[in-house]
Amino acid sequence: MNPLPKRRHRPAWGLALALVLSLGAAPAAWSQTGARPAASAPQEEAKKPAPVSAVARRVYERARGQLMQIRTLLKSQDSQASVGSGFVVSEQGHVITNYHVVSQFALEPDRYRLRYATTEGEGGAIELLDIDVRRDLALLRIKDFKPEGVLRFRPLEQPLSKGDRIYSMGNPHDVAFAVVEGTYNGLVERSFDPLIYYSGSINSGMSGGPVVDEDGRVVGVNVSAMFFAQQMSFLVPGQFAADLLQRSRDAKPLDKPVWPQLTAQLMAYQDELVQAFVKQPWRDAGHARYQLPVPQEQYMRCWGRGTGADTKGLEFQRSQCRMEHAIFINGGMQTGYLDMAHEAYDGSKLGSLRFARQYGNSFRNERLGRDDRDRTAPYCREDFVEQQGLPLRAVVCLRAYRKLPGLHDLSVLVTTVDANTEGALGRFDAKGVSFANAQTLTRHYLKGFAWTRPQ
Repeated sequence: MNPLPKRRHRPAWGLALALVLSLGAAPAAWSQTGARPAASAPQEEAKKPAPVSAVARRVYERARGQLMQIRTLLKSQDSQASVGSGFVVSEQGHVITNYHVVSQFALEPDRYRLRYATTEGEGGAIELLDIDVRRDLALLRIKDFKPEGVLRFRPLEQPLSKGDRIYSMGNPHDVAFAVVEGTYNGLVERSFDPLIYYSGSINSGMSGGPVVDEDGRVVGVNVSAMFFAQQMSFLVPGQFAADLLQRSRDAKPLDKPVWPQLTAQLMAYQDELVQAFVKQPWRDAGHARYQLPVPQEQYMRCWGRGTGADTKGLEFQRSQCRMEHAIFINGGMQTGYLDMAHEAYDGSKLGSLRFARQYGNSFRNERLGRDDRDRTAPYCREDFVEQQGLPLRAVVCLRAYRKLPGLHDLSVLVTTVDANTEGALGRFDAKGVSFANAQTLTRHYLKGFAWTRPQ
């Protein structure tokens, strides 16, 4: 899909994440002028890309009749708003693609329309039957279409092994249909939902295309790539696409905005996520004075840093943990993930007045969002609380989603208020949770604060 929706990141803690929810554009192979650098014959030969294998050619030729380009057009003209890929999965003309490929039509069917194009240049209208926003999938159907065969799914009882060759197909950058040979590397670690790690160069426009084994059976669906990395791509396991086809193959076409479907699916997802998260005990942050909440890394990834031993001013230790998977809603909004961090300060070299000024500024500088087209302005409540004897200042904020009723973004800011030159500041964010689950998460987070030793 183009333009590319990036993974959402809150800038207050300064961590730049590279993973995106749709496929990123590859850098130019040569200079900006497009000219190749001069080279002798042996060097020139070494620079040539590896040829496509005979297996890849055979796989592509067998599947080309089932490959589709999926286009989102403005309803009033033929201007192209986005492009992606898809593939035929039934004799009745059912097609699988990514939700983000068709999201503009799904959310604004009065403004957009969908069309398909085959590898032979034929095309026409295509209708949307259902979506699975959690897995970034959509089920389409072409009326009165007689496909040249269909792509079948690899059975669950025949799992792949690390190192198995698999083949991604699609239409990168709206240039031409292509096949990319790569390697299956198992499931991504620390991911709440299963995601396949694929060593292969997938590019923008291949979103929603199939990834097949050597027998042409679908093992995954192209969904994302890693910026600033070599051949790191990610696939939705094929079983989720098979499940979507099974439950919705007879569904009526969707001709109204899908906000109700999005709300129902996100409500179910956030319940599952919150219940799993609060069952996990907090880990020890290793601070000498404070017990600070650090999550398990079962489906979150944590980073940390601190000041050097010879620092003359304010000393600090910082830790940030977050889920690397977010749910794409539209080009400007992702939701469905948890993000948390803490900073522990030692201002003994500054003195109490200078420390109080910097400590207070750290708390005031946190961004809590503002009123926009997708969410309301934050509604906040501040109070002083005591957690296991440790005095805390806490601010809890909620922002409501305008078109996803019952869902909110939660932000919890906590700072210790027990010492003149020492303290800790924590922040917890949960995107897309119910009011009840926002309360549950707030209580769970506050319970993570205490003295390291009884005072």
